[in-house]
Amino acid sequence: MQLRHVLLPLARSANQLYLESKRTKSSAYTLERLQIMFIGILGTGQVAQTLARALSDAGHQISLGSRDPQSKTFEFPVLPLAEAVATADVVINATLGSGSLETLTSIGADAFAGKIVLDVANANTPAFDLLYPNSSLGEQLQAALPGAKIVKTMNTASMAVITDPSALGPSSVFVSGEDAGAKAIATSILTDLGWPADSVVDLGDIRSARGVEHYFLLFAALMQAKRSPMFNIQVTQ
Repeated sequence: MQLRHVLLPLARSANQLYLESKRTKSSAYTLERLQIMFIGILGTGQVAQTLARALSDAGHQISLGSRDPQSKTFEFPVLPLAEAVATADVVINATLGSGSLETLTSIGADAFAGKIVLDVANANTPAFDLLYPNSSLGEQLQAALPGAKIVKTMNTASMAVITDPSALGPSSVFVSGEDAGAKAIATSILTDLGWPADSVVDLGDIRSARGVEHYFLLFAALMQAKRSPMFNIQVTQ
């Protein structure tokens, strides 16, 4: 059996668990805790939709970006990619990782000047090999979009865990990037999703993104071994 035939149904199952959990939990956020932002999520797949619902529950204003917005009907506005970038305080790349570089560069580097871009994608082939074995998607995006403030984050666990960390015991999530302010915003968004501040590990500059992206190989092996995507790792010291 090919690995993707095992992993993809498990990932879809995790997203369904997230949606069911949100039906039974209230969203208690105060203005003191939450800085409301306009967040443009590039992509309309399961990862994008799951993240959109969670961030909307946290009080943020959400739009989705698509190459073909007229064909999409969701509970959030679906805009052309360039418009989703232009109207956002923070952009999240939730496009398919293997095509992310092409998709974002097609929008134009100038569109991303000064923008905080959270890259949550993993770039792998259909056979689940790394697309950038000697680099990372985060690094490639930063090089192609030099005016953007790329932060690699949210790619080391299933989106069901990322958007509801209380589903597990204490665990860790990571940020990598060149800009300290952008990483602070990323940490704030993670906090809004329920991550304690001390669970967010700053790995350093964007070169460190290759560490969390290459972890995908271990993640895939663990998901196959556990027959579930509902797990995460914790950094202890």
